[in-house]
Order: sequence, then C-alpha cells, then structure tokens
Amino acid sequence: MDGHTREIHLSRLPAHARTLFGLELTAEQQRAFRIMAGELVAWNERVNLTAITEPEAIEIRHFLDSLSVLRAVKLRPGCRVIDVGTGAGFPGLPLRIVQPQIALTLVEATGKKIEYLQHVLERLAIRDVSLVYGRAEEIGQQPEHREQYDVALARAVARLPVLVEYLLPLLRIGGRMVALKGESAAQEASAAQAALRLLGGELQRLIPVELPEVAETHYLVVIDKIAASPAKYPRRPGVPARKPL
Repeated sequence: MDGHTREIHLSRLPAHARTLFGLELTAEQQRAFRIMAGELVAWNERVNLTAITEPEAIEIRHFLDSLSVLRAVKLRPGCRVIDVGTGAGFPGLPLRIVQPQIALTLVEATGKKIEYLQHVLERLAIRDVSLVYGRAEEIGQQPEHREQYDVALARAVARLPVLVEYLLPLLRIGGRMVALKGESAAQEASAAQAALRLLGGELQRLIPVELPEVAETHYLVVIDKIAASPAKYPRRPGVPARKPL
C-alpha cells in the first residue's frame, strides 16, 4: 500500500496519557499517534493486523495499553528494548514515540506485518528502529541478540511459561521482562515458576492496569533476569509451545 493515509483524530489520548501515566504528549507525538492509527485502519483492510479498528478503541486498547509499560520500567536514554511478536507494533512503537531516546528492536515472524511496520516507520520518519523478521526461538540463540537487551516486552504472544523461554535469553543479567497480560496473569505467573527458576528469572510483581471503558483489569507481569539462561534455551522453534518448561 503506497501513498499517505489520512490521519485519525484521537480526541482523548492526550488527557488519558496525562492522567494515567503523567505523560504530556507533544504536538509531534500526537501527530505520530494519529498517523499510526490511520495506517493501522487502512492496512487492516487487506492485512489481518487487529480486530480493533474504532478510533476510541485504538486509543485505549492499543496505545494506552502499550504505554502502561512505563509503570513497570524506566526507559532511560540508550536503553535497549526488544518487543517480541510485536504484530502491528505493540507495545514497542507507542513507547518509542513517547521515549525517542530508546534503542528499539521489533521482532515479528509474519512477513506482511514486517512490511506494514517498515511502512509505518517510514511514515513516522523513524530510522533507528531495528526490524527483525524471525521467530523468538531462533533469535534467542543468535549472538547479536542473546543477552543483549535491558528490557524485553511481549503482548498477546503466548502463555507465561512459554513466554519466559522466548524473552529471558534475550536479556542481560539485571535486565527486566514485562509481559502484558489479562485477568489470567496471576495464574500464568504461578504456572511459570519452574521455567523462571530454570531460565534465571525472578517474578517481581504484578501491576494492575485499569484502562478507561475497559471492564477487565490488565496486568503487567514484571520479571527480573537474575542469572544467565542455560545455553540450550530457547529450544528450537515450536518446542517451547508444545512442551512448556
């Protein structure tokens, strides 16, 4: 899809960002979110990116949900952040819009979604975000990615016992993993305890997130990397999902 798509007006985003997260969105940042919303709706007509296409729902369930990560981690200048299974760019791209000093890597295994992300980054004139086409299991074994990141993120990718095998090998010791989860967060965290012990992770806390007009509570599952992950993890593609630790 070529050319410029219309921007979508997001009337409530600045006020919600201020109230929920203490963010004062600049005019430039607000425009970036309008562009991103417009591209999401336009591309979604031919590429399955999201079931959420109403502007108000995009504001809340995509943009504000992504920005909630700021409650779990401080994204300092130069912080290396990897977003695994980013899909249409969530939560990584909204965080990059409000924290442009981070070094962001987006990982996605679907070619059409990589194509979409390339287009959106061009529209936003963002040239320093790395796009990686591939599966988390493979990337976690590559020296250029293994134990290279300060923060690892994932939203709607896998249950937590599987997700920790995807993310923890990517983190340096002292790094932090944040998983965006729904109401099953506590149950998943309990089920992931064996995987955490094996992979060098330690559950820090679950942070509840109440979003406007969203009935269910969302949670940030915050896990710190306290020891190196054994070299054999992550296992080959497909194995973590079939045989969770």
